[in-house]
Amino acid sequence: MLFVKTTDQQSGKEVRLRYQEYGSGKPVVFIHGWPLSGDMFEYQMDYLSREGLRCIAYDRRGFGFSSKVGDSYNYDTLADDLNAVLTELDLRDVALVGFSMGGGEIARYIGKYGNDRISAAILVSSVTPYMLDTDNHDGVEWSVFQEMIDGIRKDRPDFYATWAKQFYGIGLLSHPVSDSFLGWTQGMALTGSSKAAIDYIHAFAETDFRQDIQKFTVPTLIVHGEDDKVVPINVGGDATHKLLPNALYHKYDNAPHGLFYTHKDRLNRDILSFVQTKARVSSDREVVVN
Repeated sequence: MLFVKTTDQQSGKEVRLRYQEYGSGKPVVFIHGWPLSGDMFEYQMDYLSREGLRCIAYDRRGFGFSSKVGDSYNYDTLADDLNAVLTELDLRDVALVGFSMGGGEIARYIGKYGNDRISAAILVSSVTPYMLDTDNHDGVEWSVFQEMIDGIRKDRPDFYATWAKQFYGIGLLSHPVSDSFLGWTQGMALTGSSKAAIDYIHAFAETDFRQDIQKFTVPTLIVHGEDDKVVPINVGGDATHKLLPNALYHKYDNAPHGLFYTHKDRLNRDILSFVQTKARVSSDREVVVN
């Protein structure tokens, strides 16, 4: 396995961030969602690396095969970890792809470190700009997040199995992924730390990225599913686009939260097209693509 090494600021202990890399060319760094790992991008990494891109995905601390250390499961630390990945691998002109919770890493990284190494940002099913219902009156009530925490503490494997069905939009008449794929998702989630899983619920629910988003100066693509039940589109994609009206915004009809797999062919084409062109949208109009 490949690792980037950094330090936990609270404990002083070494933190190892496991990463994987396919292909060569312009670098694209993938930042995964809760509570998965970089392995979730298998279908993006394979396709895009064959199209001439250097694809890198790493496991967030506390998840996957990265270190499970201390109490530093917050977005300021995660932005530092992303910076460590970019600097240790000496990456520049990078396109960042953040899925769900990973969109928060991009926002906080840009808010803290700027855009010097970044040429494009792609927010997929992202938790930005702010999930919680506080002064953000379209947000999600805390009780939803508390139920997640309670479920993890009661029976984490069962919670993940049930959660994955909502994640992929499984219902009585819809079964877009196989039972084996659900098992793969659950297994990926279980490699993570339960402490990290709970602490990150607090992080993605309570972190306000609105000021970070306003510091974006790179071309940005927003992708969100209209049937997302995990991060509702009005809370995620729509609200982010209001703060970034010049971003290119793709709304996917009938798409759940886990569209990285259910709509992988369209998503892969959209990422490839955007990364290759680094599309800039004219400042005098908004672009929304259904």
